[in-house]
Formats: sequence, structure tokens, C-alpha cells
Amino acid sequence: FSFLQERLRCVLGLLLLLHSTDSFYVPGVAPINFHRNDPVEIKAVKLTSSRTQLPYEYYSLPFCQPSKITYKAENLGEVLRGDRIVNTPFQVSMNVEKKCEVLCNVPNKPVTLTVEQSKLIAERIREDYYVHLIADNLPVATRLEFYSNREEEEKKKEKDVQFEHGYRLGFMDGNKFYLHNHLSFILYYHREDVEESQEHTYRVVRFEVIPQSIKLEDLKADEHSMCTLPEATGSAPQEIDPTKENQLLFTYSVHWEESDIKWASRWDTYLTMSDVQIHWFSIINSVVVVFFLSGILSMIIIRTLRKDIANYNKEDDIEDTMEESGWKLVHGDVFRPPQYPMILSSLLGSGIQLFCMILIVIFVAMLGMLSPSSRGALMTTACFLFMFMGVFGGFFAGRLYRTLKGHRWKKGAFCTATLYPGVVFGICFVLNCFIWGKHSSGAVPFPTMVALLCMWFGISLPLVYLGYYFGFRKQPYDNPVRTNQIPRQIPEQRWYMNKFVGILMAGILPFGAMFIELFFIFSAIWENQFYYLFGFLFLVFIILVVSCSQISIVMVYFQLCAEDYRWWWRTFLVSGGSAFYVLIYAVFYFVNKLDIVEFIPSLLYFGYTALMVLSFWLLTGTIGFYAAYMFVRKIYAAVKID
Repeated sequence: FSFLQERLRCVLGLLLLLHSTDSFYVPGVAPINFHRNDPVEIKAVKLTSSRTQLPYEYYSLPFCQPSKITYKAENLGEVLRGDRIVNTPFQVSMNVEKKCEVLCNVPNKPVTLTVEQSKLIAERIREDYYVHLIADNLPVATRLEFYSNREEEEKKKEKDVQFEHGYRLGFMDGNKFYLHNHLSFILYYHREDVEESQEHTYRVVRFEVIPQSIKLEDLKADEHSMCTLPEATGSAPQEIDPTKENQLLFTYSVHWEESDIKWASRWDTYLTMSDVQIHWFSIINSVVVVFFLSGILSMIIIRTLRKDIANYNKEDDIEDTMEESGWKLVHGDVFRPPQYPMILSSLLGSGIQLFCMILIVIFVAMLGMLSPSSRGALMTTACFLFMFMGVFGGFFAGRLYRTLKGHRWKKGAFCTATLYPGVVFGICFVLNCFIWGKHSSGAVPFPTMVALLCMWFGISLPLVYLGYYFGFRKQPYDNPVRTNQIPRQIPEQRWYMNKFVGILMAGILPFGAMFIELFFIFSAIWENQFYYLFGFLFLVFIILVVSCSQISIVMVYFQLCAEDYRWWWRTFLVSGGSAFYVLIYAVFYFVNKLDIVEFIPSLLYFGYTALMVLSFWLLTGTIGFYAAYMFVRKIYAAVKID
């Protein structure tokens, strides 16, 4: 009782502490208030390209550098994403306009790029690289205006505005390369309400840029680092010739505008997607699929099973029952342990670990605690949660292993803790070696790799052992029928009962329920988009769980009716059939949507896709397996067996 009192006191104290804070903004960081003339720091994040999939740090190109370069301390997610946040020499002050200013310290003296540097810049422009900057943690965006397909009269009035993340490093015209050497920053501020006597405070609510390419001769710079921009029509762009040295000026201008957008909703601009209707279509489509499945399943369960059970339980007609065919005949073999029980229980343990991790991450993200404003938080959370969910994975794996008459629990626990994570680590390490070779910031640094290994062997492994120990000691799952000494002969199966046909049939419906969402997830991963519709994703995840469970039950029912009792491995493989369709979709996406031609980017794409498909197979296979296991135990408990 005293322990409970202590716990209550702690909870009350925590609530009071939360109540006493002035403002509590979950999805990100607390707002920064600026006064007029306060410096607004502009930092660089990285350079990215959807054509090469290799991020580079900002100063890998010869941009102007400040007197002292300082990198921001980063969390695990940022390091894994390839972000290297660093200061830049842009001098921006709150609500202070700048017409045109030369960036590098020496006034009106142009920057000379060597042949190597010119070649590198030309190469990055050809590879379609974007530069990503942030001001007050807001990423820079380029405004794209275009006319929508509305009526002709409306076209004249209204343009559709969309934003592109970052700005293009340059552009090509024929075989010539042009660098965006002048940046026009447009920053929007929101004026905060203060008392009359106090000075106004401002908050940054949007950060846009208009990149321009202006030839050195057209930028007239004086000795005070000021410059004058040419008229828009008469200026020539700044060409970068990769065969010789190039001279140019890096310049920028700053323009401030007042905005009605409040600080709390400043990310809405970046996240506005015109595809919410597609999402609703996707959800409705998924729900219809699941209802269709549920209808079929209910029909099978209610009509067929009731008829079966009623027939099997008729005691007066013993002769007929002896000649019955169907799932009752295999009652003496249905719970016979499969081959390789240790590997099966280990894979299912990893599947449980993944399931718990994904469920919690999506749920927490849906509540808005992992928004894109807290950079890298999603990946950091996922890594730590996977490690800590080892205790559940170990528990379920241990209990199942005991049920399958396994004895070597220590070896089983080690297998559970290392089989799936070992494959993931191995593939990532090989891919990382290739990224290292390209000197990309996407390569995981050696200390981070050591830290991940320490997390795996220091957190995940002991927790898996702990869970496995308790799972193995717990009473095994109670099977309702005894297993015969001699295994029964399995009749010859029809062609449609083949494992691969089963995988193809079982995979269609769960994949159909979620493939539209898959398109947005792929865009977020491979095309540097923000993914934030976690509410939709949570719904889709629930639909996926339901459809996997149902299809698995249908498949195992048909299998047992065909008097084939080897359902353990088969259910696990067949339920993960939608992973096969994810793989096909990934190939389709690569061919049709991405413009990747080189070997290493293609290797990265298919390497990471293989990891996604493997994880998805484990997840869906585990869901299907447990649904089928519960179903099999239920139906055999309902029939009377002598």
C-alpha cells in the first residue's frame, strides 16, 4: 500500500510540474521570439538528389564559408538520414531588408573556382542536386506556381501554389551548366501580441527562396560588399565551364513579410498535400476490401464450420463419421511440431518485436509527437523501440518454442536476438561501405555504428534473453487435441494447394488494401518528401492486420480440409505473401518514377527495398500465423474427439 501511495505522489508531482509550465507544445521545440534586428541564423542541412540517393554535406561543394565552421550535435535519426547541420555566412536580421549583398568576406572580389571544383559543381548540377537550408528550424522551400485545370475564366484569376523542398543547385541548358549564385530569401514573420509598453516580438513562420543565376559582369559590387541586381529581362545566367577555372560572386538578398500564420501551424505549408482525396479513396477502398473478406470469412465460418462441427459431433451415426473427410481427420496430427521449430519461433519473435515497434511509432506519430519539425525523431524512436520491444519478442518466441517441444532455450534466445537484426546489420554494413566509397554524408560514421552495435548487444540481446526465459518457463499453449505417435499420410494435393499459388492468392488482398499508402511512403523515402499523414497510416495498419488475419484463416481452413496438416511454416510464408507484391511494386516504382541510372544508387535502392520487403514479410507472416493458430485451436476445441 505504501508503494502505491509513493507512485501516486510521483504522478501528482509530474502533473503539477507539467501544469506549471507556461506553454507545452508537443510536436517539436518551443518557439523562439525575436526582436527587431535580432540575428536569425541560417544553417545548411545537406545536398540531396532523388537521382543518386546519396546526400552530401553542404561544404562538400566550394560555397562561401564562415570564419569558424560549427556542426550541430545531432541525434541518431539525423545521422542515419545523412543530415549534417552546419552554420553558414548568411547575415540575416529580424525584419531588416537587404537589397543585395556579396556573401564571401572579401568585398567585390570574385570567387575563383578551380577546374576540379568547377567539374564537381557541374557534376552535381547534372545529377539534379537540391540544397537544403534551415532558418529557425524551418526548411527552405521554393514556391512553384502553376495554373490548375479549372475553367478558362478562373485560370486568369487563380494560380495553384505548391512548394518544392530546398532549392535547385543549378540548371542545364543543352550541354551548358548554370549555377544559382544569387539567393533571394523571403522570410515571413508573425507579430506576437504584447502589452503596449513592451517591444514587439516576432516569430519566423515561413522560409522561401528564389534562386537566380546571374553572370559576374551583371552583378555590380562595391567595396562595402553591396551589389546591384540587373533588370530581370536583361541579365545572363552564370555559366560553369567544367573544363576551366570560373569566376563568380555568391550574393543574396533578404525580404521580410508579415503573415497571419500562427507559429503552431507554420509547418502546414510544407505539409499541404493536394492528395488528401486520394487518401480517403484509399481508405474507403481498403475498408470495402476488408468487408468483402469478412463477408466471405463469416460465410465460411458460420455455415461450413457449424455444419462440420454438428456432423462431427453426431454420436449416433458413428459409421458415417468414420468415413468423413475434412479437417477432423487430421486432428491427431494438426499440432505435430514442424521442422526447424527454433528458427520458426525466432522469426515469429522478431515479427512480434517489429509489430509492437511499428504500432507504437505510428500511434505516437499520429498524436503529433514525431512531426517533421523534430528532425530525425521518427528514426531515433523506431531504433530505440525496436531494442526495447525485444522483451516481448523473446517472451512470445520462448513460449512458442516450448509449445513446439523445444529444449535448448539459450540457443533459441540467441537465435531470436541475432537472426533478423544480424541480416539487417549485414545488408546495411555492405551498403554503407559503398556509400563511404562515394564520400557521401549518408554513410553512417564508425562511432555511430559502434553505438548501434552496443545498443543491439547491450539492450536488445539481454531483453530478448529475459523475455525468452520467462516465456519458456510459462505454461506452453494448451492444444485441445493429443498428437498421434505415427504421422498420418498426406493425400496428393491439387495444383491450387501449392505453396507458391497460396502466396500469390493470399498476398493480393492485404496489398490491395494498402498500396496507395505505399506510394506516399515511397515518395517520402526516395524523393525527399515529408510524410506526415500518420492518422491515415494508422487506419491502414489496422486494416492490414485485419485483412492478413482473415486471409490466413481462410488459407489454413482450406489446407486442413485437404487433409494437409503441415500448416505451421506454410501459414507463416503464405500470410507474408503481400511482401512479394511490395517487391513487385518497388521494381515498378524504380522503373517508372525514379530517374536512377548509376550502379551504386540502384544498389542502394534495391538493398533498402530488400530490407523493407523482409521486414514486411516478417510482420504480415507473424500476424497471419497467430490468427491461424488461434483459429485452429478454437475449431479443434469445438469438436468432440474420442
